[in-house]
Amino acid sequence: QVQLVESGGGLVQAGGSLRLSCAASGTISNANTMGWFRKDPGKQRDLVATLTYSGSTKYADFVKGRFTISRGNAKNTVYLQMNGLKPEDSAAYLCYLRSPWGREYWGKGTLVTVSS
Repeated sequence: QVQLVESGGGLVQAGGSLRLSCAASGTISNANTMGWFRKDPGKQRDLVATLTYSGSTKYADFVKGRFTISRGNAKNTVYLQMNGLKPEDSAAYLCYLRSPWGREYWGKGTLVTVSS
């Protein structure tokens, strides 16, 4: 089983920055994809960014140029540096991991609130 634990959310003013962290534990292959989704109440999860074990990144259009995803030295950690935050970025941010065999896992989320 895999557990994902996020941290780093909080309240920030528009234009500010936050750095989210996610640590994965359990039976984890190094050849995984990790990333972030976000979810507003009553809405579906939206992909924010993903990062493969080989270093390929994918970003949602609404965060390009503002958010940066990276891995820690330990391959079971992933970060999301969020700059230029907007009120519409307010959501629960969920850590994501996909194993080489296609199994997907999500964390419980960390709440980001951006005030205008």
